[in-house]
Amino acid sequence: MKALVVYDSFFGNTEQIAQAVGAALESAGEVEVRRVTDVSPDQLTGYDLVVVGSPTRAFRPSPNTKAFLNAIPAGGLQGVKVTTFDTRVSPEDAGSAVLKFFVKLFGYAAEPMAKKLQQKGGALVIPPEGFYVLGSEGPLRDGELDRAANWARQMVAR
Repeated sequence: MKALVVYDSFFGNTEQIAQAVGAALESAGEVEVRRVTDVSPDQLTGYDLVVVGSPTRAFRPSPNTKAFLNAIPAGGLQGVKVTTFDTRVSPEDAGSAVLKFFVKLFGYAAEPMAKKLQQKGGALVIPPEGFYVLGSEGPLRDGELDRAANWARQMVAR
């Protein structure tokens, strides 16, 4: 299997998750982990699996991630397994009823990113996942790197 993990990161949390996912996928073959600004959509050919990760910013993917996803041509992921992840603040950790309301209304970044990859021809290998940060800048909640590695191992199993 040849896999590509594409990510954007503002404070390093999403990058840490991307690296953990990439390391766990290495048991199944060749893996590249690259920042979204270092990948162009025409470089997506030849991969069996593409994983895209982004911090959730205003309930959406980062602007760089959104631009990358929009630039993938129609059918550009035909025959490629895909999934997505985001980093997010839990309303419970933030202690915010307002955040909880807006999350219910708008959601997080991973789900719309997965839909976009599927619209581009990708086949969802595993449901999108969210990994929690404490506060808007992090750090990651304890155990999230292990959870990311376990999530990646589920991809390999499928």
